Order: sequence, then structure tokens, then C-alpha cells
Amino acid sequence: MSVQKLLNQLQISQFVRELRALTGLTQEQFAARLGVTYSSVSRWERGRGIPSPLAVQKIEGMLQQMGDRGQELLAKYLAS
Repeated sequence: MSVQKLLNQLQISQFVRELRALTGLTQEQFAARLGVTYSSVSRWERGRGIPSPLAVQKIEGMLQQMGDRGQELLAKYLAS
């Protein structure tokens, strides 16, 4: 499954917010881990932008590192 499929849906903001919460990271920490700015993460969470292809790759890597929890989160949003 891929985060890329979520980009065409309005759920990306909720997905990013929930992923960040599951990782226990602040917006600033999450942004640093993805190599983006804090304002980028803020825009994604407010539904005013979507992650770049590079950020999507990093998010997918983060989901893989999370194992089953990451795959369950992705499946939850792709099933909606």
C-alpha cells in the first residue's frame, strides 16, 4: 500500500496528524525527520497542501519502521 494513493483524498491532513501523534513527535520534530519545514507540516495538517514526492517516500519509510502499527494506520485511511 502507498501513501501516494492518499494524496488525491482530503484525508491526507487527518492521516498526517494521526501519524505524527502515533510517533509522539511535535510538528517541528516531524518536519525535521522528513526534511521539511514546520510550516509544511502545519499546512498538510490543515488541508492546505500535500506532501512532496520526497516527503511521501520518507513517510512511507516511517510507516515501514513502525511495522504493523504503520500498516494498520495506512490501511485505515485507504479503506475509507
